[in-house]
Amino acid sequence: MLMGEMIVAALQSIRANLFRGCLTMLGIIIGVASVITMVALGSGAQLAIDEQIDQLGASVLSIRSGGFMRHGVSRERVTLTTDDAMALSRDALTIDAIVPEMAGRRQVKFGNRNQRLQIIGTTPNFMDVNNYALAEGSSFTEADESAKRRVTVIGAKVAGKLDDTLTSLVGHSIYIGGVSFKVIGTMAEKGSMGWMNSDEQLWIPLQTARYRVFGSEDLQGISARVQNQSTVEQAIIDVERVLRREHGIMPGGLNTFGIGDPREFLAVREAATDIFAYLLASIASVSLFVGGIGIMNIMLVTVTERTREIGIRKALGATKFNILVQFLVEAMILCMLGGTIGILLGAGVATLLANVLGWSTPLSMSTIAIAFAFSAGVGVFFGILPARKAAALDPIEALRYE
Repeated sequence: MLMGEMIVAALQSIRANLFRGCLTMLGIIIGVASVITMVALGSGAQLAIDEQIDQLGASVLSIRSGGFMRHGVSRERVTLTTDDAMALSRDALTIDAIVPEMAGRRQVKFGNRNQRLQIIGTTPNFMDVNNYALAEGSSFTEADESAKRRVTVIGAKVAGKLDDTLTSLVGHSIYIGGVSFKVIGTMAEKGSMGWMNSDEQLWIPLQTARYRVFGSEDLQGISARVQNQSTVEQAIIDVERVLRREHGIMPGGLNTFGIGDPREFLAVREAATDIFAYLLASIASVSLFVGGIGIMNIMLVTVTERTREIGIRKALGATKFNILVQFLVEAMILCMLGGTIGILLGAGVATLLANVLGWSTPLSMSTIAIAFAFSAGVGVFFGILPARKAAALDPIEALRYE
């Protein structure tokens, strides 16, 4: 038989038992659809992680206060201060911008509504260093900082928390810890970063926070942007040198502060990517293995049902190879049809989830091609046993089969 005749014969056989064929393909359909969906969701999650890393800034060090340890026991809490920020700004040779952050939660009131929100006192360059953007109004300036003016820039969701009938608070006055502040700007929506949600924060000038809100020199942290011509490693050593001197730490002593390397976020992303890869491999192997077993079982039943037909074909001159290829082609067509339906179903589910979750769920042609080729490979692998059984039938015994 020619290949074209084999394909036609295989399609006729599937059509003759259409319902059984559909049930046979079900495992392959579910397996391929789950792989397509998970690949799309995994790609979307990776894009979201990449965006968050970009928002953090790949060249911005995060310096945080730490506890002083002695013999494995915490003795005291050592904090960063405005003097540390000034020393870094003055003496760190590999840093081109310093953003001190004085933070704490305070009651924020507008009208008869109030919420306890995160207040951050910082310098006017915080927007540039941290990749923030304004949606409305303006940010505070060096003049606001020097004059300790009571002005604030609020996160994208703060207005809704304080008054759900207003879309903007720009120009209005709100109370932060009982002190009146004028809202001069609203941030563009940035989203949650896992451990914080910048859309629910308020920013005020550092000196205003220092003298009018917190009454303290202590900083929650310092962001330090690395110069373009310097490496992150050089910057970490440089920052450590300055802060150890400021904190009076002797050689061999433990640091009383922590320096966050942005590459740690890249390592987390790579680990997440590996987890997604293993998850997808597991789903694909289990689902398609179960589907392949279903194909093999049905093909074995088909061989039994068509024993007499096989005997007639052999009696008319069909070789073992012809019979083998015919049943392999039939198994492959079942899997490829199931794979095609699975790809369409998976793409549809991924699109639906993208609309529900608000994620980007990109589907590459390479993923679709691999899924389709894999489904065909399952047909060959699990079709071998039934095909060999059919090819090995003795024509005389097959003709006698009732």
